[in-house]
This record gives sequence, structure tokens and C-alpha cells, in this order.
Amino acid sequence: MAFSNALVLGLFVAINMVLPTLATVYSVGDTSGWAAGADYSTWTSDKTFAVGDSLVFNYGAGHTVDEVKESDYKSCTTGNSLSTDSSGKTTIALKTAGTHYFICSVPGHCSGGMKLAVTVKGAASSTTPSSGKGSPSTTTGTPTSTTTTPTAKTDSSSGDSLSPFVAMLIVSWIFYYALPLV
Repeated sequence: MAFSNALVLGLFVAINMVLPTLATVYSVGDTSGWAAGADYSTWTSDKTFAVGDSLVFNYGAGHTVDEVKESDYKSCTTGNSLSTDSSGKTTIALKTAGTHYFICSVPGHCSGGMKLAVTVKGAASSTTPSSGKGSPSTTTGTPTSTTTTPTAKTDSSSGDSLSPFVAMLIVSWIFYYALPLV
């Protein structure tokens, strides 16, 4: 019985360490995707973005996802992108804290609302809605385009997750009550 309790406690601690580190994958614009006419300020207003999370931009032909500096975001200036992609499904890993700025570089699209500012906090912090202020990302390079499903928790809208405490209780219950029956 002591071994069983030690095993449950060990698993409880291990799960507690792993679950909070799972990143959230956000589908930009939810079902609307990355499209003209969407209100991305409202979309970000109830979300918490942390280092390690990812943004998935889903869009049709005739659009791009460009990460830009704050000044280019505000003025919808194209040509100075930190990264750009036009594959139709762009995944951006949020690797650094700060505000990250994204626009569609097709003429008229950014000024028509296809722009997104995301404030990213450290992995364990919460965030406030994006205000379009802050320092731009220093990440450079081309965003990774992928069609595979991430192994981390994926949430298409809110980024809510199962409480690690609740998950630990469930696993503990299984190991303590269900396994001895086998």
C-alpha cells in the first residue's frame, strides 16, 4: 500500500509539472479565419497569450501574413516585413514576450482591417487585451507553414484549458481506485 501511495504521489507531481507547460494554439479569427472585415481587436480581447503559444492563420488565396514592426503596423506599410507567408495556413510560434504585429500586405487589406496586434507575456503570466502599443517582436525569419496537428493542447478560440489540479485529481483517482481492481 505504501508503494501504491508513493506511486500516486509521484505521478501527481509529474503531471503537475507537465500540464501547465502545454502551449495553446489559437486559430486567428476563429471560424472567420484571416480575412478582410474581421475585428481582430475584439478577437484578442478575451485571450491570454504566452510565450510558447502559437497563432494559426487560415486564409484563402490573395492574402498574406506578414510580421511587421509597430510603425509599419500603424501605417500599414508593406515591404519591410520581418517575415512573410502566403501559403494559406501559417503557424506562428510566439517565442518572445512583447507585442507582435501582423498585417496582410495585399494593397488595401491592412487598411481594411486585416491587421493583428498580440501582446505576449512570459509563459506563466496572464495578458491584457492587445492595445497596439509596446515594442515590436525581434523574431526574424520566415514563419513556419504546417498542416500537421500540434501535439500540445489545441483550442480554436478561447485558449481555456483543463485545470492542472483537476487533471491531477482524475489521474490520482484512476491510479488509487481503478488500477487496484485490475
